Amino acid sequence: MHPVLIDLGTVKIYSWGFMLAVAVLVAIVGISKIFKEEGYDPEKVLDMVIILVVTGLLGSRLAYVALYEWGDFLVHPGIFFGLTGGGFSGLVWYGGFTASVVAFVIYVRQQGYSFWKMADIFSPFLALAYAVVRIGCFLNGCCYGKVSESACTVVFPFVDGLSRYPTQLYSSAINFVLFAVLLWYYPRRKFSGQIFIYYLLGYSVYRFIIEIFRENWVFYGSFSVSQVYSLVLLAVGMGLYFWRRFTVERLGE
Repeated sequence: MHPVLIDLGTVKIYSWGFMLAVAVLVAIVGISKIFKEEGYDPEKVLDMVIILVVTGLLGSRLAYVALYEWGDFLVHPGIFFGLTGGGFSGLVWYGGFTASVVAFVIYVRQQGYSFWKMADIFSPFLALAYAVVRIGCFLNGCCYGKVSESACTVVFPFVDGLSRYPTQLYSSAINFVLFAVLLWYYPRRKFSGQIFIYYLLGYSVYRFIIEIFRENWVFYGSFSVSQVYSLVLLAVGMGLYFWRRFTVERLGE
């Protein structure tokens, strides 16, 4: 674990924040390339990515506070902006994803773009950025797995001295694969929105499974909060797939 990547005394570069910056830069470069190929203005990419990152962080933090710190938040609202370890002190990805999608829909409509076409372009790089940021989670020592005697375990010394699944690295590897598959299929898509929908389906299945190995504290029955959200996202993705396919086949783009 290396939560602080570079320590210059008064200046510290945190691993999670650094990997987030790398993820943003890689996404901007990749999306800009496709924008040029598709005839869109690549200068819009920076604005769109910044909107997604900012709303994603705020939504992630809001979801975390609602789930884990609501009582403390009511007493001390300032904890919402608590910054530790190079980023917000607690984040929930699904909250960030939901907030980002809402902001994305509003922005692309204002710009006169097709949401489905834009979502198809962004989706592979969302998977890529997620994979990069999860490496930051591993270095930071957060989002760790359950205790296990398996050979594929890691000790997180800032947590305890027990061997745990490095679920951050599992998540990173799977999302690198998801990125590659989505990018490969992008020019082969049958209708706009298909790549975005495949991302929803792929992510929801991956996340439901990885939660079996992650350490969790909040459950609804036998399922963690993220597993419940994954099932909802899977249902939404399946519904969108059949709706979009029917719409395109009967009415065209």
